[in-house]
Amino acid sequence: MSDKILLDVKGLKQYFNVGRPDEVKAVDDVTFHIYEGETFGLVGESGSGKSTTGRTIIRLNEPTGGEVIFEGKDVTKIKGKEELRKFRREVQMIFQDPYASLNPRMKVNDIIAEGIDINGLAKSTEERNARVNELLKTVGLDPNHGTRYPHEFSGGQRQRIGIARALAVKPRFIICDEPISALDVSIQAQVVNLLQDLQHDQNLTYLFIAHDLSMVKHISDRIGVMHGGKLLEVGTSDEIYNYGVHPYTESLLSAIPLPDPDYERTRTRIKYDDSVEKDGQVRTLKEITDGHYVYASDAEVKFYRDKIQAKKA
Repeated sequence: MSDKILLDVKGLKQYFNVGRPDEVKAVDDVTFHIYEGETFGLVGESGSGKSTTGRTIIRLNEPTGGEVIFEGKDVTKIKGKEELRKFRREVQMIFQDPYASLNPRMKVNDIIAEGIDINGLAKSTEERNARVNELLKTVGLDPNHGTRYPHEFSGGQRQRIGIARALAVKPRFIICDEPISALDVSIQAQVVNLLQDLQHDQNLTYLFIAHDLSMVKHISDRIGVMHGGKLLEVGTSDEIYNYGVHPYTESLLSAIPLPDPDYERTRTRIKYDDSVEKDGQVRTLKEITDGHYVYASDAEVKFYRDKIQAKKA
C-alpha cells in the first residue's frame, strides 16, 4: 500500500425523490479516501447506503452532490461518453448477485470479452480468445468451459466469471459490492482469497462492501462503518474491530458469533438506538486518536477519547 490517495470522496450525497415527502437520503455527506493498493472495507446493515455509495462512485447513479476524485480528477464532472468509458476502464465493479449480473443468453467467453471488445483491447480474434482463456485460468476456471452459458455454473463459479469480466479491461480500482453474500460459506473464503491474490499480483485497489464485519476485518486495511447514509466511524481494521466506540459499531461487533459455546451462551446483542443521531447536535467525522475517526459533536470528542483509552487500558 502506497501513501498516494487513488480515490478521494468528499461530501458525497445521493438523494432519491428529491423535494418530495418520500425523499430518501441514501448517502448523506460521506467523506473518505482510499490509498493506492489498499482495501477499504465499507460495512453496515442492509439499507445503510454502502452499495449506493459504490454505485454512485462508478456513476451508475448520478450523485446529488459532492466530489469523487479519482487520480486527481472529479469524475462527477465527466460529461462525454468517451471520457466516461475511459474512467470505467480504470474502475470496475463486481456485483453482489452472480446469478443476476451475468447475461443468461451470452456464452461465458463473450461475457468476459465484452469489455475487451468495447475498449478495442484485442487486435485480432486470436488475441481476444487468448486473453479470455488467460482470465479464466487466473480466476481458477477451465478455459474449455468458456463456451458454456452462466446457468451451467455454480454460484461460486459465476462469481469468478464476474471477477474475470472486471479484470478484462485491466482496471486499477475495483468496487466489490457484497461479492460473497450470495455464496455458500464454504465458497466465500475461496473467493476472498482469490481477490487477495489478484490484488497482490496485479496491484489492485479495492472498495470492499459487506455487512459481515468479521469478513471485512479479514480482507481490509481500513474500515468505514455506515448507517442511515452516514459514515459513523473510520479506522484501521484492527482499531475498529478491537476498539470501535460508536454505539452503532458496538452493536455490529456484538452481533459477531464466535466458535466458543461458553461465550455464545453469555453473548448479549447490543441494540443500537439511532435517536442519538436526531438530538439536534451538529456532528461530523472527528479524529479521536491517530487515524481513528468517529461521527461526533465537539462535546462528544472527549467522551470517545476516554472510551478508547478505557478499552485499551
